[in-house]
Amino acid sequence: MMLFQSVALLLLAPVAHAYEDTCMPFHEIYKDGTELCEVMWNNAFEVKDDDKAYTMWFFDAENNPNDAITRALDGDYAEPDDCRLNYFHKDVPSPEGDGMKECHPWKNNACCHSDTVGSVDKINEAYGEGYEWNRCGEMSQACERFFVAEACFYECEPAAGLYRKYNESDVKDEVEGFNEWQIEKMPIKRSFCDAWYTACHNDYFCGKGDFFECQAHYVEKEKNATEALKQKLAAEEDKDRSNTGLIVGLAIAGSVALIGIVLAVVLAVKEKSGAPVFAPSKPAGNMS
Repeated sequence: MMLFQSVALLLLAPVAHAYEDTCMPFHEIYKDGTELCEVMWNNAFEVKDDDKAYTMWFFDAENNPNDAITRALDGDYAEPDDCRLNYFHKDVPSPEGDGMKECHPWKNNACCHSDTVGSVDKINEAYGEGYEWNRCGEMSQACERFFVAEACFYECEPAAGLYRKYNESDVKDEVEGFNEWQIEKMPIKRSFCDAWYTACHNDYFCGKGDFFECQAHYVEKEKNATEALKQKLAAEEDKDRSNTGLIVGLAIAGSVALIGIVLAVVLAVKEKSGAPVFAPSKPAGNMS
């Protein structure tokens, strides 16, 4: 029985501890939209005036406004012919067609696969435990849509790769932390970030504010909880073994006592019947 209880507790452990203990309202974590966009992804984005920055969402799939921003920021711009980022990304941008629902603005030219961004839940769970945006409970729909927009932008926008943090020369130089997925200081429209802050003003998020710090805290918390559970189970198993030894010892002692009692009764009965078990020996007769 103890084995089944132990297995059950271990299986339930992720569920029992998969919550965030630093939850706070957005307006207590961030002072404004600028801080939200810049802190939440550890300087992946830099908030700028709208005419010098990208938007994380648009509605005209035939005309991505981010193309014009790239031309304005870089006069020598040519539309990216590769995606440059390497997480779930394609090697080169290409059409996805009408099957792309959640990230539909990029359906005509995307660095993401439709399957990668197939639904809100799939997007939310794509990066693993600790990176979910709703760890502090269900968000308002208005707030959640901004998280979906950011994920679509990161996965699908071809221009995002222009701001990759590390380039190929960093591999040769063995730069610490090198990766092919991180972006840094990509300019984002101030109006978009302010709208995000307004939409999420009263929603709750990990109080540390930074997705990466939140995930690290989650992992450490899960590790501690799992270790505590293992210690509890080990203590219970030791207790069960001790109890089993005590029960066996008592059973043996009881059996010995019972045998003694039975033997005493038998001896008493024999004695009363005139045929004691331990009667004195008769002297040997005269042989002569």
